[in-house]
Amino acid sequence: MKLSNFLQAAAIFHKDFLVGLRRRAAFAAMAMFSLTAIASMSLSVGGILIEPKLLAALLWVVIFFAAGAGISGTFEDEAAAGTLATLKLYAAPQAVLFGKMAFTLASLLALTIFLLPVFLILFDAAVAQIFLLLATILLGLTGIAAAGTLTAALTVSASTKGGLFPILLFPVTLPIFLPAISLTEAALTGAEFAPEFLLAMIFYDAILTVASSILYDFLD
Repeated sequence: MKLSNFLQAAAIFHKDFLVGLRRRAAFAAMAMFSLTAIASMSLSVGGILIEPKLLAALLWVVIFFAAGAGISGTFEDEAAAGTLATLKLYAAPQAVLFGKMAFTLASLLALTIFLLPVFLILFDAAVAQIFLLLATILLGLTGIAAAGTLTAALTVSASTKGGLFPILLFPVTLPIFLPAISLTEAALTGAEFAPEFLLAMIFYDAILTVASSILYDFLD
């Protein structure tokens, strides 16, 4: 992006951040869903030892649905106030997209910082390779933010976006979850991991970001 677009994106990020601090509804929805899901799953297993692969899958299921609870409203404030067209008029489309995407990623990172310790404590899980886990989570959240921001833009005018959003988001992000679950399992157990999984996540994140950038230009 050009510098002017970068500054516009930073301004949009700052606006969404201030709005998020005042309202906190999206983050509260994500956090409460995460707590409820994790607590319910922990109580249902009743202290039974769970296989690391299943634990990894459960973690990413919680992240996905918690993210869906918050990301779907990325453009909701502007759409409700009727200022979305004005925003696109005064800011470049790429600036709008990347500003929203950066705020979405920041929200997901804050959510994960909140839920990950709770998840590990309630399931009595240890992390053998912390840096691998952090890298996997960062790459996974980046892909979810890229795909989720574009999906939110696509469904902002839909009357049934609450059900439509996860249906559209899941198949796009599925290629992220498959290597993420394998890498998370390796991070929990300390087993050897396939570096190509990390490369695949980096590559797919880049594809999602570029595709979102191109497709967003064609949205009204």
